[in-house]
Amino acid sequence: MPARAAALAQRRGSWAIWLVPPALILVAIVPMITGGLRLTQLGGGPAIMPEAARFTDFPLPVVAHIIAGVLFSLLGAFQFVPALRLGRRSWHRAVGVVLIPAGFVVALSALWMASFSDLPPGDGPALLVIRWVFGAYMVLTLVLAVRALTQRRYATHGAWMTRAYALGIAAGTQAYVLIPGSILYGPDDQVSRAIAMTIGWLINLGVAELVIWRRKARRARL
Repeated sequence: MPARAAALAQRRGSWAIWLVPPALILVAIVPMITGGLRLTQLGGGPAIMPEAARFTDFPLPVVAHIIAGVLFSLLGAFQFVPALRLGRRSWHRAVGVVLIPAGFVVALSALWMASFSDLPPGDGPALLVIRWVFGAYMVLTLVLAVRALTQRRYATHGAWMTRAYALGIAAGTQAYVLIPGSILYGPDDQVSRAIAMTIGWLINLGVAELVIWRRKARRARL
């Protein structure tokens, strides 16, 4: 009976893991939708969103950021399914060839826009520094993930990619965290916006560290 119960629990867990990709995509759905609307507008479509000179004056980084962000969010969500990591020609390995470069494009284009684009009214010097800190950290996580991969340290590679993915989809979390401050202080309040944006990044990183810790604990029990 204990063995049967354990097998049943394992079977349920294997099915439950497939709920992770839809949940992660749901987190990232808001920036993906707004990014799609922005691309439509930049491509000459209807002005569904308010125009912003920082997007239209030099659209290349914006377009690269949106396309890479969508790829990173969608493809990365399925990297957390263990069944897709099996075999030398697995989904995990094939998608990684696209996912890692997309992650670098997301991080570097975000740093470029933060540094050289006109800041929106709600941004300020503090948020610029915060954007640089988390953007640079995302670049670092990707570099360390690639380094671990070349050294065949796959657990370490997975940990750094988990952190990178958490940072890459943080815009989705921030879309929800920004709502209370926007209601209380207005969307252009620099202090509340900087705090909310930071909280969004920290929430995602906290969840990532919990996932990494649970993986280590699971491996230690084997």
